[in-house]
Amino acid sequence: MRFCIWWLGLAGMFLVWRPGVPLAESTPYVVVLGIAQDGSVPQAGDKDGARWENPQVRRYVASLAIVDPATSSRWLIDCTPDFPLQLHELDKIAPVSSRPGINGVFLTHAHMGHYTGLMHLGHESMGAKGVPVYAMPRMAEFLRTNGPWSQLVSYKNIVLEELEAGKSVAITSTISVEPFIVPHRQEFSEVVGYRITGPNRSVVFIPDIDSWEEWDAMGWRIEDVIRSVDVAYLDGTFFANGEIPGRDMSGFPHPFIVHSMERFAKLPEEERAKVRFIHLNHTNAALFSHHNAYKTIVREGFRVAEELERVGL
Repeated sequence: MRFCIWWLGLAGMFLVWRPGVPLAESTPYVVVLGIAQDGSVPQAGDKDGARWENPQVRRYVASLAIVDPATSSRWLIDCTPDFPLQLHELDKIAPVSSRPGINGVFLTHAHMGHYTGLMHLGHESMGAKGVPVYAMPRMAEFLRTNGPWSQLVSYKNIVLEELEAGKSVAITSTISVEPFIVPHRQEFSEVVGYRITGPNRSVVFIPDIDSWEEWDAMGWRIEDVIRSVDVAYLDGTFFANGEIPGRDMSGFPHPFIVHSMERFAKLPEEERAKVRFIHLNHTNAALFSHHNAYKTIVREGFRVAEELERVGL
């Protein structure tokens, strides 16, 4: 079903556009290019043949694109292993004449689902020229000093632009992107989320975080972040402990969706309606609308991010 849903939030009335619903011609927007955890759905080694044969259950790795129709500009938030397919979808939504037609890439961190799509910008594939890649200092150093990523830098397929936590980058005269540090495994780089602010609305993207409570200890409260934006794409990697058979998941570095919903339960309805769970593992039943996990999320006033949904900025 293709439809629009309206919500009233603290920042004023805003729209979430579902796939197939046109936006005003000049309205900048964020579009969801994927909702799955780093390994996508189905994941390598998945023995469920139906998942491989049925394209309706395919889910790409979590990523957002920012599109400004007025300037024919496009940016990615994370560059995933599904980059070729996601770029193809973006070309259908917001076609541009240039190749690859990416004005910049913002990276959250150095886990495989969030940056390895950069390889397609290399000379073995697209042979891109000078694509800006925005990254925190450790992330930039990781790319600069480790092959094959260092070759992208030396061949000038990409140009590294170092970010500073809490400092916004203006990507147009009306759109800015601000990184902020979140607690998550930092084997190779810092880990950040992003606030994307447009002329009228704002979106936050936190695909990976160890726990909301650890963030509390750093001086942040996710509830305050939700209140300050119009849509919040939040880590929904696992629905609940027990979804991976035979493993105690209590120490996994992600907040279970059931815990997030319990924590957010006291938020007003209009605040809960801003939350979109994203970065769902292939074991997470909330990936599919016919499962009870998905229905529970909706019943509690939250949502699961939908691929190709758009949020006007």
